[in-house]
Amino acid sequence: MQGALELGILAGYPIVDVKVTLYDGSYHEMGSNEMAFKFAGSIAFKEAARKASPVLLEPVMAVEVTVPEEFMGVIIGDINSRRGRIESMEHTAGSQVIKAIVPLAELLRSSVRGRPRYAMHFAGHEEAPRFNGDDADDAGVPVVKPQGPRLRGGSAAAGF
Repeated sequence: MQGALELGILAGYPIVDVKVTLYDGSYHEMGSNEMAFKFAGSIAFKEAARKASPVLLEPVMAVEVTVPEEFMGVIIGDINSRRGRIESMEHTAGSQVIKAIVPLAELLRSSVRGRPRYAMHFAGHEEAPRFNGDDADDAGVPVVKPQGPRLRGGSAAAGF
């Protein structure tokens, strides 16, 4: 089961914080060997995990942004566009302090123009959004499909 936990059930990510208890087992001279037990444990884990409806989690950060009042709308819009959740806003000496929870993956995208001051720290994990359509697998995990070469005009054209 440890090997199956490391490989995971969704998108190849490991499964964490799981307790496994073996209630019953048997040994047979002919068919019982290390590989058979590993295989049986892997099958049991995969079946149990599918029945448990697993979800992908993503790290989220607690963000505190201090910004002049005239840029508040821009910053709130940016936080919302990053799937952020505004927790509170406070007025402090001509500035606004915005506290929000934002997925780390969205914070790593291109940053806001201007010079807001901000601080962030790890806030935990939340369920990652599921994707629908042709760009997702059965679990709603985004699938990146390889792109073929792009053909351009000319005999020596190369796409970069």
